[in-house]
Amino acid sequence: MSIELRHLRYFVAVAEDLHFGRAAERLGISQPPLSQQILALERILGARLLERTNRRVALTDAGKLFLAEAKVVLARVDQAAAMAERVHRGEAGELRVGFFGSAPFVTDFQRLIYTFRNAHPDVHLDLKELPTFQQVDALLEGRLDVGFVRPLEPTPQALALTELCREPLMAVMRSDHPLARKRGALPMSALAGEPFVLYARGIGTGLYQQVIDLCRNGGFAPHVRQEASATPTMMGLVAAGLGVSILPASLERLKFDGVTFRPLADEGAVTGVCLARRYDDRSALVRAIFNAAERLKRNSDKDASG
Repeated sequence: MSIELRHLRYFVAVAEDLHFGRAAERLGISQPPLSQQILALERILGARLLERTNRRVALTDAGKLFLAEAKVVLARVDQAAAMAERVHRGEAGELRVGFFGSAPFVTDFQRLIYTFRNAHPDVHLDLKELPTFQQVDALLEGRLDVGFVRPLEPTPQALALTELCREPLMAVMRSDHPLARKRGALPMSALAGEPFVLYARGIGTGLYQQVIDLCRNGGFAPHVRQEASATPTMMGLVAAGLGVSILPASLERLKFDGVTFRPLADEGAVTGVCLARRYDDRSALVRAIFNAAERLKRNSDKDASG
């Protein structure tokens, strides 16, 4: 026979009250079963824990030591139960979050991470910087719980995406480029004949094809001189004069020397930031960050509508 949690709870109640009747009443049981359980505990331990007479109940030296240890065990069990309940409710635990390299420059990314951390201080966010296409693999393989991604073309059927926000796409060029000094938004047609530096097609964000489509809508087929997989590399290549690029407006915050961002006039010159998860993920923490994202988007939409 082994010690069970009820043995510990019964013993602690008797040891605290030093009275079987009061302890039984507190525990909601009758006195004879309580006495039997204490005797059973003593037999398991091979030690007397309580001295009993008709007039008093007292702890033995073994009982005093066992009481202290039993309280520690019960406290840990209660703590574990409370933590399990909080994890179940999405209030504690660990959330593995992927994000593309420029996501920290997006205001709504910053707001969501900040508000989620404040609302869930006992949730550890394990943040991993990964390109969108690597996040997709990590999500599908269960190595990430959620990911901040650019719109996917096509979106894998196993993934669910919620758009967090949209931002303009802008033309990026050397600061001494003739178009850098022009006023107003540029039409895509103004970039006809320019060599382009673009995100590599294989990254899988859909931005490459979006730029190609914008150029075609502007009446020309772009000459892609160079592809790159990292934003600083692209901007460095633009600064080196290898061509112009099309990048999300949030990247203007990088303040890259020798590079100028210009707004585009074309209606389709926008991109999104999405939060992605697996369709079959039932985690309370995943649900909690998606709920936070949806609240943030509703509030942003209210602010935008005035």
